[in-house]
This record gives sequence, structure tokens and C-alpha cells, in this order.
Amino acid sequence: MLIPSIDLLGGRIVQLVQGEKLRLAFDDFDYWIEKFSRYPLVQLIDLDAAMRQGDNSELVAQIAKRLPCQVGGGFRSVERAQQVLGQGAKRVIIGSALFSSEDTGARVNTAFASELAQAVGPEKLVAGIDTKSGRIAVKGWKASVALTPDEAIPQLDPFVSAYLYTHVDREGMMQGFPIDVAARLRALTKRQLIVAGGIRSQKEIDDLHALGADAVVGMAIYTDAIAV
Repeated sequence: MLIPSIDLLGGRIVQLVQGEKLRLAFDDFDYWIEKFSRYPLVQLIDLDAAMRQGDNSELVAQIAKRLPCQVGGGFRSVERAQQVLGQGAKRVIIGSALFSSEDTGARVNTAFASELAQAVGPEKLVAGIDTKSGRIAVKGWKASVALTPDEAIPQLDPFVSAYLYTHVDREGMMQGFPIDVAARLRALTKRQLIVAGGIRSQKEIDDLHALGADAVVGMAIYTDAIAV
């Protein structure tokens, strides 16, 4: 399944390369909302909230009313998750708040995962696991913790319905998603697996589907490499 991505930064729809360099920006929200309206799921990420430099809460609420969205970016409390779900989001993506790095070592915050699952239900939760150079990246990909997806996924499985794995090293570069990584992740869980990062063609989406993974696509849509 192809899942179109809407990334928000500074009140605009954007596409970044590796989460840092601005490549594209759009202001025509109605155009993209209409274009994505035939899809059963759209991914909506508030990059400002993820990077802890403000938020696009009003835009998130407006878009979630018009499209079937899973929403991510800066979720650090049960209350915020409940608020966005109440505004119409189908699911919320929890990323950085699921991981911490302490003097005793990096760990998965299963207590927060459990609290969220009890409050909103596991079916409403997607665990966001983003990696740079094999380690889990947090805080808008500006920091990392000494954990791998292989270590995190088994601990999170009881609390979520899906995983969103972003291969930051290829994000926005349209160099293709590493299919071997998708296969390895698929073997770790029976939950829905969604992958992102560098996806550039319909064939690649079909190959991921054959493995049992859904594909989030951003740059390839916005540059017309993949028609929607």
C-alpha cells in the first residue's frame, strides 16, 4: 500500500533531504488534500513539533478533519495524543518519547507506551522508529540513542498496532529503500510494518508489498516520479 506523506514546516508542506535540507515547499493545501483524498491512509507529520521549534497544530487539526491521517511529530503526553485523535486523526505516531538515554544506558520507555495504550488503545498507536547509521534517531533526527530497531520492536509489540520505520540516511534522496532492511524488520513483528526513506518507484512499492510492508512516499510524489 502506498501511503502519501504530508510534512509540515513553518506552515507549509515541505520535503526535506535527510531531515535537514529544504528541497521543496508548497502552500496549496487544497490541491494536495484533494489529490490524496482517494487513499485509505495519509501520513501527516508536524516537523516543527518533532524538532521542538513550535508546531503546526491548527493545520494538523484542519487536515485531519479532511483526510484519514496517522499523525506524528512531538507527541510527548497522553493528553496530546487524545487531543489529536479527538480532532479526527485515525492514529498517532509516537517516536522520540518512546526512547530515553540515561546513565544506566539507553532504553525503551515501555512505561509510557503502556500508559498510552491504556489511554487510547493499541490500535490507535504507531511506534515511530527512525534510524541514522543503524541507531534510533530522536528529537527530529537531531540526536540518537544507543538502540537498534531489533532491540526496540520486541519490547513495543504489546502496546502498538503498527511500526513506522524511516531510513533517515536515504530520506528525500530517492535512492531506493534498502529491501534487506525491510525483510529483517518484517521478521521481527506481526504488526503492520510501514517503511519510509528514499522510495522512488511503483516497482519498489510492489516489492515492499510482496514482503508485507507498506510504503510512505513523499519526495517521489512531489517530484512526479510516482503518479498519484
